[in-house]
Amino acid sequence: MSKKLSEMSLEELWQLFPIFLTEHQIDWKEWYLKEEIFLKKEMPPGARISHIGSTAIGSIWAKPIIDILVEVPKESKLSDYKDLLGNCGYICMHENAKKISFNKGYTEKGFAEKVYHLHLRYIGDNNELYFRDYLIEHPDVASEYEKLKLKLWKEYEYDRDAYTNAKAEFVQKYTEKAKFLYRNI
Repeated sequence: MSKKLSEMSLEELWQLFPIFLTEHQIDWKEWYLKEEIFLKKEMPPGARISHIGSTAIGSIWAKPIIDILVEVPKESKLSDYKDLLGNCGYICMHENAKKISFNKGYTEKGFAEKVYHLHLRYIGDNNELYFRDYLIEHPDVASEYEKLKLKLWKEYEYDRDAYTNAKAEFVQKYTEKAKFLYRNI
């Protein structure tokens, strides 16, 4: 009998769920839109739901995982949404006072057909939107990002934290450029 995901070490999870990049898939937008409709029915009014991550950028290779940012009013308690999202099939992976991360589509046998990462935050904690929009508007920078990701893929295939950390400087640089560019919009 195989272990439950909750019983696996981080290293075992990384082996079961390696980093895998693929060319952009047209289906990703549809997967996001269907999940957005589903989440809008479940979340209370005032929640803002956005497609983030590389699957939201139509021109670059990405992990076939749909990243979703859900921003809720600052008067809310993030922990109040844990059970609600759990009932929607999401598994809480990490939480602190300012954010909670959830996954959906992870099984004891590997990835399901559709996989989601949901990032629950307070309204305004949305740097990913700046980065996404900058890459969409600057295809040359998106291409640079894609090249970086492809270079790092095999090196960090079984270490998601190292893969993310290796991209952090690039992401921070262009997030700051986007914030400056979009500051008055």
